[in-house]
Amino acid sequence: MIALLSLLVWLYLVLAHGKFWSSRPKLQPASPAEFPEVDVIVPARDEAETIGPVIASLVAQDYAGPFRITLVDDDSADGTAAAAGTAPNLRVLRGQPKPTGWSGKLWAVSQGVAASSAPVLLFTDADIVHDPRHLSSLVARLLKPRVEMVSEMVRLNCTSLAERALVPAFVYFFQMLYPFASVNNPRSRVAAAAGGTVLVRREALERIGGIDAIKDALIDDVTLAKAIKKVGPIYLGHSGLATSVRPYPHFADIWQMVSRTAFTQLRYSLGVLLATLLGLTLVWLVPPWAILFGTGWTFACGLTAFLLATASYIPTLRRFGCNPLWSLTLPLIASFYMAATVGSALNHWFGGGSRWKSRSYGTEP
Repeated sequence: MIALLSLLVWLYLVLAHGKFWSSRPKLQPASPAEFPEVDVIVPARDEAETIGPVIASLVAQDYAGPFRITLVDDDSADGTAAAAGTAPNLRVLRGQPKPTGWSGKLWAVSQGVAASSAPVLLFTDADIVHDPRHLSSLVARLLKPRVEMVSEMVRLNCTSLAERALVPAFVYFFQMLYPFASVNNPRSRVAAAAGGTVLVRREALERIGGIDAIKDALIDDVTLAKAIKKVGPIYLGHSGLATSVRPYPHFADIWQMVSRTAFTQLRYSLGVLLATLLGLTLVWLVPPWAILFGTGWTFACGLTAFLLATASYIPTLRRFGCNPLWSLTLPLIASFYMAATVGSALNHWFGGGSRWKSRSYGTEP
C-alpha cells in the first residue's frame, strides 16, 4: 500500500502541481516601453573575490533610463569596498553595526533603501554577474503585464562534481516546493522569490512596511515575496541573463549552504521536521525500496513512481547542461538534502545556530 501511495503522490506532482518539472518560465531579453529611474542595491560582506566583476556588469547595463548602484559594505574585513572599483553612478555606503533582531543582509539592504529615492529598486547579491540587457529586461517584465515584483532564479555554478550532483537538484526541489506557475498566478496563495535578483516597486515595498517588516527573516526572498503578493501580483522565472559566480567546489560547501536555513524553513519545529522527513521518505525513498524488494503490484508502483520522478528531473538537468543520467541518482541526492536538513536542526539545538559570513543565526530570541 505504501508503494501505491507513493505513486499517487507522484501522479499528483506531475499532473497537477503547477508543472513544476517544466523548469519554466524564463525571462527573455526585452526593452521596456518606458524607463523609470532605478536604484540598484548590492549588500556585501567579505565579497572581495567576486565584487569587482559584479559591479562592472551593473555599471555596463544598457539601460536608457537613469540608474544608480549602491554598494552597502556590511563591515567587510577583506577590502570589498576597494575591490568594487569606481564609477560615476556607483556609491559605496559603509554599513552601520547590525541591531539585534535584524538579519545581516536585510540590515544592509535597509540602509541602501533608506539612502535611495528611485521608484524602482533592484536588490541583487554580491556574487551575481549581469548581462548588459538584464536591467532593461527586468523592468520590461515589471511593467507589462504589470506586477509589483520580479524575481529570478539566476544560473548557478555547475562545474565541479559536487555542483553537478547537487545544484540542479537544489533548483528542482525549489521548483517543487514553489511551482513558478503558481507563484505567478495572482489567484494562488503560493509566493516565492529568488534573492539573487529582486526588482520591486518602492510603493509596494512601502505598503508592506518596508524592509523593517521582514527584518529578522533568514529566508528573506521568500518572506518578501509572500508580503508583496498580498498587495499585488508577482513574477518568478529563470534567468538567462544573470549568473552566480560563487563556487561550491565541495559537497561540504553545499551542505553548509543547505543546513544554514533548512530548519528555519521548517519554523524550528520538531513536528514539522518529522513530518517533512516522513513525506520525503514517501516521495524519494519508497520507490527504489519497492523496486529492490517489492514484487507484483508493489514493484510496479515503485517502478512507475521512480520513472515519473526521473523524467520530471530531466528538464532541469538540461537547463544546466548536465547528463540526464543524473536523474537516476535522485534518491541519493534527496538523502543528502534530508541529512542536511537534520544537520540544520542539530546545529540549531546543539551547535549554537547556523553561521554565515562570521555571524551566527538562529540563536537570538
